[in-house]
Amino acid sequence: MRRLLICLMLLLTACGAARRESLVDDDELVVAIRSDVPLISFKGQDGAYDGFNIDVAEDLVSRLGKRIRWLEIKAGDQLTVLTDGRADLVFAHMSVTPERKKVIDFAGPYHVDFQDIAVRPADKGAIRDVRDLKGRRICWVRGTNIAQRIVDERRVEAIVVPAPDYNVCLEMIKDGRIDAISTNSQILAGLLTRPGVDLHLVGATFNEQRTSIGVRKGDVEGCEELNRAITQMYQDGTAHMLLDKWFGRSGIDLSVISVPQFEGCS
Repeated sequence: MRRLLICLMLLLTACGAARRESLVDDDELVVAIRSDVPLISFKGQDGAYDGFNIDVAEDLVSRLGKRIRWLEIKAGDQLTVLTDGRADLVFAHMSVTPERKKVIDFAGPYHVDFQDIAVRPADKGAIRDVRDLKGRRICWVRGTNIAQRIVDERRVEAIVVPAPDYNVCLEMIKDGRIDAISTNSQILAGLLTRPGVDLHLVGATFNEQRTSIGVRKGDVEGCEELNRAITQMYQDGTAHMLLDKWFGRSGIDLSVISVPQFEGCS
């Protein structure tokens, strides 16, 4: 009997060690967000978080039957908060890349968008497409991959100027230190709503942006649960309602809204 009990204990210990912790096991999830992106995720006048990402996160996490504890981060923290265990999910309007998939997994995408360019009104005749960024200075928010996609994927020899966040990008384009800001069209639409911002949106649709949820590497169960929640969000019309709420007057094309093709949970 003693030997049998020891064997059972060893077996249970081994099973527990082999099983990866999943977000589905917790009642409260730590959700990492940014607060520097108008319309997407920002702090309202009452100090509460608001925006498209906030609404999507609240909807999806509630479908999982969980509570949220927010964790405010910068763009450069969106991978490390998952790898070091500080967050369960990252809603930072983050697109999927092969490099990121080496260290984290992705649920979704929960929205598919494209890259665009914002310039000063005086430059709208000279910069009308991504090719026109050759030799020009573009803003790169550390932790994002947008500038690299222009230089490496599109082979456009733009001059990359680093910045900690989009607030600094707006300051730099205003005083002439950079010539353009290029990022996800939803983020640009938000930046253009800032008081005192006078920029022209080029309308150059390029580089598909698969906006996804960052999850810890190996959490297949949690990833699959989130994908089911995203599907429900689209099927019951919530996704369309939230997109129209935040971007209905932005000029972004919302004529076709359907369940995105998921990355798949590895």
